[in-house]
Amino acid sequence: MKELDRITVDPEICLGQPTIRGMRITVSIILKQVASGMTTKEILKAYPELEEEDVVQALKYAAWLSSEKTRPIRMSFGRLKRRER
Repeated sequence: MKELDRITVDPEICLGQPTIRGMRITVSIILKQVASGMTTKEILKAYPELEEEDVVQALKYAAWLSSEKTRPIRMSFGRLKRRER
């Protein structure tokens, strides 16, 4: 996907979490900064190796992920036995 060409996933970098351009800056780091109220300008100052388009694509990636179809997973825990005294 061309519009997300700065988002990379490599099992050898950050345990395969989505990162920005193969750096050790994960998409989740950027999203947490935005969620805490930081502006793009503040994020770029904190992480000078980033570019404005990196922040934009991190947000687009999060929006894309949240729009994906999800299906509930049924979980089976089995019956718990009571301990006898």
